[in-house]
Amino acid sequence: MTDMVQATAPTAARVSDTYRWAQLAIGVAAMVMIANYQYGWTFFVPDIQKTFGWDRASIQWAFTLFVLFETWLVPVEGWFVDKYGPRIVVLVGGVLCAIGWAINAQATTLNGYYLGMIIAGIGAGGVYSTCVGNALKWFPDKRGLAAGITAAGFGAGSALTVAPIQAMIKDSGFQATFLYFGLGQGIVICVLAFFLLSPKPGQVPNVVANANLLQTRRNYQPTEVLRQPIFWLMYFMFVIVGAGGLMVTANLKPIAADWKVDNVPVTLMAVTMTAVTFAATIDRVLNGLTRPFFGWISDMIGRENTMFIAFGMEGFGIWMLYLWGHDPVWFVLLSGFVFFAWGEIYSLFPSTCTDTFGVKFATTNAGLLYTAKGTAALLVPIANYMQQSSGSWDSVFIIAAGANILASALAIAVLKPWRKMVVAKSTAA
Repeated sequence: MTDMVQATAPTAARVSDTYRWAQLAIGVAAMVMIANYQYGWTFFVPDIQKTFGWDRASIQWAFTLFVLFETWLVPVEGWFVDKYGPRIVVLVGGVLCAIGWAINAQATTLNGYYLGMIIAGIGAGGVYSTCVGNALKWFPDKRGLAAGITAAGFGAGSALTVAPIQAMIKDSGFQATFLYFGLGQGIVICVLAFFLLSPKPGQVPNVVANANLLQTRRNYQPTEVLRQPIFWLMYFMFVIVGAGGLMVTANLKPIAADWKVDNVPVTLMAVTMTAVTFAATIDRVLNGLTRPFFGWISDMIGRENTMFIAFGMEGFGIWMLYLWGHDPVWFVLLSGFVFFAWGEIYSLFPSTCTDTFGVKFATTNAGLLYTAKGTAALLVPIANYMQQSSGSWDSVFIIAAGANILASALAIAVLKPWRKMVVAKSTAA
């Protein structure tokens, strides 16, 4: 009799929107705490180079390894989240983040930095995938916006610490900065982990009906997703758009130094900073704002239409930065434009993936697509080698601009009609 009651028991009651937004806020706070592990790295590179005398391309392999391990293990971490819930994955992630930068604080060899950034990458990836996956599950009715707000924590989260990190490196040395920021951020992540929950069936609204938004009613297993050719089109687009932004992220300070604008004071809106500090601060803010902004736009006009606009803007922005970036004011403004047009990939691709392949395995499936960021990171050292061999950034910028224009065209001409067919087929089945 008890079994009968359990079998026919209703699903959990709908939760209030306040409760859903509280879960989203916890995820955003955790994302803010992992942001510096990626976006703060560029400030340590010149001092590491000065202290040990290694060439820049060798040092930047640490950044590439961070992004590889942050992304390529995400499907595994996503599987743990889908099976055991978000709490344990974020808790372990916080511990690994703290250990990673503590290793960097002690490292005296390239391999030491590689190890530290690998461990930090595994930790950051666990936090990232959990928080984005949770947002996709809690907000089926506002998927682009929710994924965007969560990803914004990662994009803009480091803006507040651009100046403090640079000041601490200058005053206390980069080793102490690695240690204190690494431990502090890791501890906060561990505390936040205890408040994260996944929604139970019935607690959230049904999938939203919108003529511009193609959303499947079927839940694809991760193994099925990998057999879908349309998944690999999205993957390719993610790689070619992601590579350009990661190249600028990892090399913002070196590019500014090569163009001799890094320490030039720039005044905008009655605020004066050196060009590289100003650029880094504005970049972080715009890189964060773009994620919910374009996510919200995509909820209304459709994912592919939004991709067409954003990727086209990115291609134009990279081209203009190449042409005009040698002027310090234009360097600040155009690098901001580039980051604004780039960051939205972290809301558009996860929401497109979940729209196409269903919500049940959303964390794992979005994680499979997110590994494209790791593949894109492999192109960052190639950009450094191209710059070293030619003595200029010209070819790097031209290739990056062209790749974005290609992705913009693919979104509207290939992905949009193809996805329409895939969703219609799965709905009919």
